[in-house]
Order: sequence, then structure tokens, then C-alpha cells
Amino acid sequence: MERNEFTLTPERSIREAFLEASSFLDGLGIMEPQRNAQLLLEHVLGLTGTAYYVALGDAFPEERRSDFEAVINRKAEGVPAQYIIGEQEFYGRPFEVTPAVLIPRPETELLVEAVLKYGNQLTLQPGEKLTAVDIGTGSGAIAVTLALEAKGLRMLASDISPQALDVARRNAARLGAGVEFRQGNLLEPFAGLGPDMIVSNPPYIPASDIAGLQPEVRDHEPRTALDGGPDGLYPYRVMMDQLPLLPAPPRLIAFELGMGQAQDVADLLRAAGHWDEIITIPDLAGIDRHVLGIAR
Repeated sequence: MERNEFTLTPERSIREAFLEASSFLDGLGIMEPQRNAQLLLEHVLGLTGTAYYVALGDAFPEERRSDFEAVINRKAEGVPAQYIIGEQEFYGRPFEVTPAVLIPRPETELLVEAVLKYGNQLTLQPGEKLTAVDIGTGSGAIAVTLALEAKGLRMLASDISPQALDVARRNAARLGAGVEFRQGNLLEPFAGLGPDMIVSNPPYIPASDIAGLQPEVRDHEPRTALDGGPDGLYPYRVMMDQLPLLPAPPRLIAFELGMGQAQDVADLLRAAGHWDEIITIPDLAGIDRHVLGIAR
């Protein structure tokens, strides 16, 4: 059965346009229809925050009608709103996102906070500068945020995808972050470097689980940023195997991971034997989401 397209009723207020769009998306089973309708409406009207709410009673501008209908119909096809808008906020900053990169998630902000906290506790020799690498940088959200939040940090980042690196470079330039980008598989681009800190949010979805993901994720976000191998732990094992490429293990290693994987990843770090303390950090939903290894 062919799906009807969204057509906005003439002479609507902005509030009525929002209600029509969210009802249309809800009827198609789109997740978070109100949130998506608002994001796309704000984008089309160029309004954010208080300005959007103040304008709700205003007449919907006729010259924006076709633009609004177009973005709602793309959303109806399952395209993530962030890809339609071309942007996602992370740690209070706007990051460009395209289908070449995973959309940054709020829980990853907690990983950044943990790296900032425990990285600040690492001892430094006079004149020494900490070096950190972000593995599988995607949009560059982690690397750019660390570079901007930790002044004096030498920040490097890698990704296997040249298209993702293009996005990350644009985000670094746009936000004024000094990050050196390298292309390659996991730790390989940093052979011989010897970073003090490694941070990574690698692909961690078990391959057999991908078919059951939400359609927005499964059909639109890059599979290379999702597929973590048969059990979702392949990238972590490879990084542990690649540690001999570095002159010395990092003093701090920090991973994001999937539900139910914390114990396995912590065991991988313990088996490597390089870190005195293994810390597990839950996300806001109480799911163990990050595992850190720290050499005291």
C-alpha cells in the first residue's frame, strides 16, 4: 500500500503545523514523532529555544511550506532527523553529521567527562604534554570536545573511513579544535606514537543483532560504525592485540560499549595486565556503558 505524503493544511499557525506533522509521523509509527517534528520545524523556520516557543502562535510562513513538507516526508521514510538537518549537538556544541558517521549519543558525553576527570589525575613531568588518541572518531565529537575542554592536550584521532574523516576535519575546523587526523584500522595509525590516553567508542553491536535494531539506525547509520563482529567485542580484542604497536601502553584507556558487555571488556583489560585499576561507569539509564583502565 502506498504511503500518503504529508501536505500541510493552508493557513495554519506554527503550533498547528507542529501538531499536524507530529500526528502524521505518529500515524506511521515513527519513534518520538513530536520531538522529530519540532526539530525539523525549528530547522525550517530557523528558530531555536525561546524564539521557537514565542513564535508558536504566529502564522506558518507560506514560503516555508514546501521545505517543511519535504523534510517531514524524508522523516516519514525513516531518515534520522539529524541527517536531514545535518547537525547534532554534543557537549553543548553543534557537530555536522552525515550518513558517513554515527550520530553522537548523549551517553558518550559521560565518556568524555570520565576521560577529562581521570586524565587530569595523571602525573606529568615538568614541561610534559599529555597525548590522547580517539579511535574510530566518526564525526570527531569525542576528539574535538577533548581538545577544546582539556587545554594543552595533544589530540589525535583516527577512522577507517575517509568520508568520516572529512566530516571530523570540518567539525574540528568549524569549532576551532586542534586535532590531528589519521586514516587506518584502530591502533595501526598510531604505531610508534606512545599516547598517554586512548579513548574509543568502537562498533559494538553483535552482527546478528543488527537486523533487529530500530529501522532509523539499521537502515541509515553506517554499518561499519555499528557491527562489532559475532559477539560485538571484536574491536576491543583487536585493540588489545595491537597494543605492542605502541612503545608503551597508555596510562589511561577508556571504552564505550554495549549493554551486557562491561564485564567482558573489563576482563580483556585485566588480562592485558597494564592497568592497576579498572573502573566501570553506568550511563543515565543505569546501564554499565563505559570501562576505563588506569595505571596509577
